[in-house]
Amino acid sequence: MPVYKSLTEVRTGMKSTAPKALERTGKLNIFGNYIFLNEVGKGIHVIDNANPAAPKNIGFINIPANVDLAVRGNYLYADSYSDIIVFDISNPTNVSPVKFMNNVMKEKNAYWYNNTTNADSIKVVVDYIARDTTVDCNTYDRWNRCANCLTLDSRSSTGFFAAAPQTGVGGSMASFTIVNNFLYTVGFSSLYSIDISTPDNPQQTAVRNMGWGIETIYPFQNKLFIGSRTGMFIYDLSNPASPTQQGSFAHANSCDPVIADGQYAYVTLRGGTDCNTFTNELNVIDISNLSAPVLKTRHNLFNPHGLAKDGDILMICDGKEGLKIYNAASPLNLQLIKKIEGLETFDVIAMNKKAIVVAKDGLYQYDFTNPVNPKLLSKLSTTK
Repeated sequence: MPVYKSLTEVRTGMKSTAPKALERTGKLNIFGNYIFLNEVGKGIHVIDNANPAAPKNIGFINIPANVDLAVRGNYLYADSYSDIIVFDISNPTNVSPVKFMNNVMKEKNAYWYNNTTNADSIKVVVDYIARDTTVDCNTYDRWNRCANCLTLDSRSSTGFFAAAPQTGVGGSMASFTIVNNFLYTVGFSSLYSIDISTPDNPQQTAVRNMGWGIETIYPFQNKLFIGSRTGMFIYDLSNPASPTQQGSFAHANSCDPVIADGQYAYVTLRGGTDCNTFTNELNVIDISNLSAPVLKTRHNLFNPHGLAKDGDILMICDGKEGLKIYNAASPLNLQLIKKIEGLETFDVIAMNKKAIVVAKDGLYQYDFTNPVNPKLLSKLSTTK
């Protein structure tokens, strides 16, 4: 059975607490010497990474239903259900909220109904007490006929470029990204534009309906590359307050993070129950004509997730087959030069010959000055 608190009470707890053990980690954002690492559905770990060989877990920010995040300057932007919360991170060990943006991403709405605006009157599920209940299937053949029955959908929606000095770097699985004075987020069917020129008082400027299956967002130059289950979309930021679609590339239904680098975009297609396909491959797409991208080559993979590129090195998180490192000096003739096995990988950020990898059993950091023989710098292990 569910345990409820008022939204006001929940928001009172959205602040720094003592460090918590990593359990089910998700997306991440790197800003200066800090790593902000999502704990899926619960909040964000704050990790002091001044010494990558000995990272320190220094705090945790409680944020119910949190999945994504982005950082710029002294502020962190994070989702909680359909809300976006702005946090002051000028002191990373004493993070506090400065603004709550109510029901911004309406397609993720969980409790803003009947024109409600009073946070005191809204009840939020903060926990569940497990209890076995037997019901008569003939009488209660639909859940809505059982007044005291509750079903729980545990699914959660599960993004790197040369960042400006004051903007954090996200991974390719991100659905939040920042370009100059705008935060861009994607939900299952929409692109949201939010002006953060006044960083502690953001203002939403536009919502674009994009169809269905939207998953990830990646900034490159003055464009947004958006991954969906049906293809890749390219949005132009000439008017940053209201991006416009410039091009698209269709592919078979699959989960689809994307990155871009110069003439080419790299898209991993992932199969599985949630992704409605058995396709597992990398697509290399020529984007020299942004209005008409062209598929140039495919590479078979096991179950790819996030990916990153640093110079001529391309890294792909290939699920249970670990981290795969390619020489991408010739994008149409990729050469696998190293496979790091023994970890189930989710996302990677690579820059300055260092890689931070989110895996099922922990957060790994590597020095790949010699990409054929990467050096493991550290690992923060999960407890589950």
